Amino acid sequence: MKIPKTTNRFCPYCNKKTEHKIKIVGTGFSRGTMTRGGGRTRAKLRGLARGIGNLGKWGSKPAQAKHKRKSKTTKKTNIMYTCQVCKKSKYQKKGKRAGKVMQE
Repeated sequence: MKIPKTTNRFCPYCNKKTEHKIKIVGTGFSRGTMTRGGGRTRAKLRGLARGIGNLGKWGSKPAQAKHKRKSKTTKKTNIMYTCQVCKKSKYQKKGKRAGKVMQE
């Protein structure tokens, strides 16, 4: 999907229509360390993933790895609009799913 580099749109800071520069930003985020399933959890740092017996969450893994079960082939992309007059940015939250996003 091709996106133009600039567009005319309403700027809430200038309170009028101005030229805006378009920038494609990713929608991804990194998991926190204290969340369940986070990379370095408190329990893992304490060494609770070793020893004998059922290791639960850190025990034997399924036959097919977790990352191989991914069903989606594309990622959603968000668009950031930067006003050329006041240089303030407005973030468009709604993401579009496209195989390849490039600016013209």
